[in-house]
Amino acid sequence: MQGYFFLCIRTRTFIFIEFGSACVSTEIGMAANFIGGAALGAIFGELLRTVVEAHKTAAMFRDTFKELQSTLLSIEPLIKEIESFNKVSDKQHETKQLLEIIDNGQRLVSKCCKIHRWDYFRKAYHVKKLHGFKKSLDRLYQIMQAQLMRDVKEVLFETKEISLGIRRLGLKEGSSKGNGASSEASDVGSFKFPEPPDVGSFKVPEPRREVVGFEEPLKELKMKLFKDGVSVIVLSAPGGSGKTTLVKQLCQDEEVRGKFEHNIFYVTVSKTPNLEVILQRLLHVIDHSGVPEFQSEEDGLNHLECKLRHLALSPILLILDDVWSGSESLVDKLKFKFPDYKILVTSRFSFRRFDFTYCLKPLNNDDARTLFRHCAFLQDETPCIPEEIENQVIESCKGLPLALEVVGRSLCGQPVAMWRKRVKQHAKGLSILHSDAVLLAHLQSSLDTLDSQAAIMDCYLDLGSFPEDHRIPATALIDMWVEQYELDEDDDAIDNLHELSDRNLVNLVVTRKDDEREADGCYNDHFVMQHDLLRELAIYQNGLDPIDKRKRIMVELSENNFPNWWLEEKQQPLGARLLSISTDETFSFNWGCIQAAEVEVLVLNFRTKNYILPVFMAEMEKLKVLIVMNDGIYPAEVGNFPLLYSLSSLKRIRLEKVSVPSLETSSLHLKNLRKISLVMCNISGAFKKGTSKMSDIFPNLLEIDIDYCDDMVELGEGLCDLVQLMKLSITNCHKLRTLPEGIGKLVNLDVLRLTSCTELMTLPETIGCLSKLTILDISDCLSILGMPDQIGELHSLKKLYMRGCSGCNLPPTITKLQHLKYVICDEETAYEWESFQSSLTNLRIRVDKEDINLKWLHTFS
Repeated sequence: MQGYFFLCIRTRTFIFIEFGSACVSTEIGMAANFIGGAALGAIFGELLRTVVEAHKTAAMFRDTFKELQSTLLSIEPLIKEIESFNKVSDKQHETKQLLEIIDNGQRLVSKCCKIHRWDYFRKAYHVKKLHGFKKSLDRLYQIMQAQLMRDVKEVLFETKEISLGIRRLGLKEGSSKGNGASSEASDVGSFKFPEPPDVGSFKVPEPRREVVGFEEPLKELKMKLFKDGVSVIVLSAPGGSGKTTLVKQLCQDEEVRGKFEHNIFYVTVSKTPNLEVILQRLLHVIDHSGVPEFQSEEDGLNHLECKLRHLALSPILLILDDVWSGSESLVDKLKFKFPDYKILVTSRFSFRRFDFTYCLKPLNNDDARTLFRHCAFLQDETPCIPEEIENQVIESCKGLPLALEVVGRSLCGQPVAMWRKRVKQHAKGLSILHSDAVLLAHLQSSLDTLDSQAAIMDCYLDLGSFPEDHRIPATALIDMWVEQYELDEDDDAIDNLHELSDRNLVNLVVTRKDDEREADGCYNDHFVMQHDLLRELAIYQNGLDPIDKRKRIMVELSENNFPNWWLEEKQQPLGARLLSISTDETFSFNWGCIQAAEVEVLVLNFRTKNYILPVFMAEMEKLKVLIVMNDGIYPAEVGNFPLLYSLSSLKRIRLEKVSVPSLETSSLHLKNLRKISLVMCNISGAFKKGTSKMSDIFPNLLEIDIDYCDDMVELGEGLCDLVQLMKLSITNCHKLRTLPEGIGKLVNLDVLRLTSCTELMTLPETIGCLSKLTILDISDCLSILGMPDQIGELHSLKKLYMRGCSGCNLPPTITKLQHLKYVICDEETAYEWESFQSSLTNLRIRVDKEDINLKWLHTFS
C-alpha cells in the first residue's frame, strides 16, 4: 500500500492518503470529537432522567427543576448530534471538564431530593446552587455551538491545504514519470477529495426503527411534493408521533429519490435555531471547495441562493426537521424562487400560513401492535405473554409510536408478572406517564413554550376536565374560560383554542365550516378532541401539587371508591377554582361532603339514566359556571335540581342530555345568571307556566341556546317575559312548529337563530316589534313558505341567513330593510333577492356552499 501521511496542525491528527484508490482515511478533530463519545450521552441521559424524576417528587424545588429540565431538553439534540460521530477525542481536558459539570449536577439534584420540606434555609441555598448549575449548562450550550462553527471553518481550511498538497504530489509524480506515467500516478492526478464528515447530518439519515403504518401519509406527502404551486409543506403532529421517522422514510422512497436525486438536504432546526450555523453547514455540503466568509445573515442567504441556483436545473428538497413556534421567519428566509424547490417542515405546531399542512394521526390498532411487538420481543421470538395482557398494554399507549417503543423496550425480556403489574397500574387509572420518565419528558417539552403564555397553559390544563375520547363542545370551553379568566368576549376564548390547535395540543374539529357564522360569534359546530396521552399529561400536570394547593381537581369515581383525601375526617379546604367529577354506571351517589368553597367552575360528567346533583354544591358560593354532561344515550332524570337556584353567583349553566323540569318554580332568584345552554335535553316542561315568573327568577339573563332538543314542539310564553334577552338560538329542534306571539316583547333581542327547525311553519307577525334585531337566521327551515309582511319593520337588521329556504316567498315590504347588508342564501333564493337589489342599495347577496366535515368521525378511531 503506497501513500503519504500528513499531519494536521490544528486538529493534531494524522491523515493518510493512499494512491490507487479514491479514498482518504482521516481522523478530523471537529466539535463532535471534544466530547467523550457514547459515555457522555449515557451520563447526560442519566442526568435528564434524574431531573425528570425529581420534578415529580421534590415539590419544594418543582419550579426550579422544571426550568432545568427545559434547559437539558434544549441541549439534548446537540449532545445526540455530537455523540453520533462516535469518535474518541484528543481534547481530553475539555471532555473531562464537561463530564465534571454533569456529574456535579447529578449530585446536586440528588441532594435536593433529600432536603426536608420545612428546611427553608437549605432550600434557599440549594435553589441558588441549582440556578448556578443551569447557568453553567447555558454557557456550555453556547460553547458547543461556537465550537461547532469554529471547527467547520477549520475543516474547510484543512481541506483546501490537503487538496493543494495532493495536486502538488500529482504534479511531482507525473513529472518524474514523464509521458509514460503509470496508472497509479494518473489516479493521483485525477484524485477527487472526498467529503469531510457531515457537520449537522445534512444527508438524510435512515429511520432508526421499524417503520409501520405510514403508507397513507407517505402517499399524501408525495402527492404534495410532486404538485406544482406548493412550495412549503408542513408535517404536523404532537411530539412522539413519528414525524421525523416518516420524513426519513419518505426520503428513502424510490420515486422521491428519482425526482430529487442528490439535491435532498436535511436540517435539524430544534427549539433555539442558529441561522448562521445552518447556513454554514448547508453551504459546506453544497460546495466542498469552501465556505465564503459572510458578514451577516442576509449575506449568507445570498450566498446560499447563489449556490442553490446552480443546482436548480434539477428539483431541490430542503427538509427542516423539528421547527418550533416562533421560527416561521427562518422558513421564510430559506424560501427561494426556483422551479421545483420544495421545503418540507416537521413540527409539533401547525403553521397555517404555509401552503399545506398534513396532520399525522396516531397508529391504528394493527400497526400499533406490529410496532410494539418489534420493540417488546426479540427477533424470531414467539411471544409467551397472554394476548389479553398484551392488548391492554398496547391500548395504554394510545397509538403513539414513541409510547409504543418506550413501553415495548421496557418490557422486553421481562417476566409475565411485570406485564401484569403494568396492566394493574393502568386499570387503577395510572397513566403510563407515571412509569416512563423518558416519555414524560418528551411530552412535557411540548409545553415548554407555554411557560411565557400562562393563559394558554391554563386553558390546556383545563381540558383534563372532560372524559377520555369525549368530543368537547367549544361553547362549553368558552363558558368556562370567559368567566374563570375574565375574558372580554367569546372570541378571546376561541383565540386561545386556536393557539392550542396550532401547537397540536388539541384537534379543533369544525363539523360545518361557516365563516359567516364564525364572524358573528356562533361556534356551535366547533368541537375539540385530544390525544389521550395529551389529556393524561394535563391531568398529570394538575396532580403535581398537594390536593389543597391544586388549581384544578379532576376526580373519577366508581362504586363507592373515593380518593383518600375525600374520606378524611379532618379535611383541608380545597383551594381549587375548577372541579371536575366523572362518575360511571356503578357509582352509588353517596356523595359524602367536601369543602370546595373556592370553586368557580364545576364540571359533572356521568352516563346513567338517573343522576343526583351533589349536596355540597350548595356551599359553592363563588361558583360561576356549571356544566352537567350526560355521556349516555338518552336524557337523564336529575335529582336535587332545585340546588341550582341556591347558587347566587352562577353566570352560565350548560346542561347536556338532561330532562329539565320547569324553570318557573323557584322562589329564589339567580340574579347573576347570564346564559343558559340546553343541548339534547328534554325540555317540553322547562318553559311551562309555574308559580313564579321567569323574568323574576332570571332578571339578568342575556342568552339562551337550545340545540337538538327533539321534544320541543312549541316555545312557552313564559320565555317571552325575559325582555332583557339579547340572544336567542333555537337550532336543530326538528319538532318545533310555532313561536309564541309574545316573542315581540323581546325588544332587546339582537340575534335570533332558528337554524334547521325543519317543521317550523311561519314566523309570528309580532316579529316586527324586534326593533334592535341585527341578525336573523332561518337557514334550513324547510317548512317556512313565506315571510310575514312585518319583516319590513326590522329596521336594524343587517344580516339575514336563508340557506335552504328556496320555497320561502318574500313580501314587498322587504324593500324597507334599508340597513340590510348581507343575505347569505342558496342559488334559488338568491335569484329571488336579486329583484330587490335596486331598492336595497347596500345589499350584498352571498351564495355560500357549506363545507360539511365528516372527517371528525374517524378522528382517533
